[in-house]
Amino acid sequence: MSEDTATGGGRSFLRRLTLITQPALTRIAHGSAPFITTFVLIHLTAPAMASLGSTSLASQVMLLGREYYQTSFGETFLVLTPLVVHPLSAILKRLLSPKVSRRLTSILSLTGYTVAISVALHYFTHRVAPADPSPPIYSVGPSELDYEYVKYALQEWPWRSWFAYIGLTACIAWHAAEGMAVIWNTWLRPQLGGMPGTKRTRTIWALIAGVLPVATGMFCMWKEPLMVFASHADRFKAAFSKNPLYWY
Repeated sequence: MSEDTATGGGRSFLRRLTLITQPALTRIAHGSAPFITTFVLIHLTAPAMASLGSTSLASQVMLLGREYYQTSFGETFLVLTPLVVHPLSAILKRLLSPKVSRRLTSILSLTGYTVAISVALHYFTHRVAPADPSPPIYSVGPSELDYEYVKYALQEWPWRSWFAYIGLTACIAWHAAEGMAVIWNTWLRPQLGGMPGTKRTRTIWALIAGVLPVATGMFCMWKEPLMVFASHADRFKAAFSKNPLYWY
């Protein structure tokens, strides 16, 4: 087989691979977005409610939300699977595409990869680390792991915790505003026309609607006294300290 024939065959294979994978990966990335959006709205409702009824109300709303996203089926298939396949499909689409349609430095890409890393750290800090059965954590159970845990971080490491929580919320809101426009233009534009509003307006409203209620609720929690025993606070500190952000 000549070199030209081999080269042509390789290009043909890559072309076929692109034709097969790109539409499928697009559907996976876009199809997983509504599940993530639903989870985020439920998850962020709890801290937002603290501004109306203190940390206690936030914890109660969180318990209601757990009926959706912490069941054996819900957490695996409605939360974790979409959270994994959404960035993974985007990465594979970029790697397998012969011509990248979006720069790595675009707002959608930057916020997306930032959110993916931050969510992984957030999950580790709030689910994996507290479940450690070894001392001094002794496996902080679901009944103990409410918004007093978040309040402890806000009071023990205020600057770092505010930056982590608000930064993650802002990146999610910004990414959602950018991604919503992409999904609209891909699937709805032929029937409904262009997406209402300008890109700037959509971003501003997404940040206001996403960040302001959460920040207000967190401020109310931060101002409240910590309602846990000293022994619980020590366990909280040990769990948070597994994250390098809270080492010092």
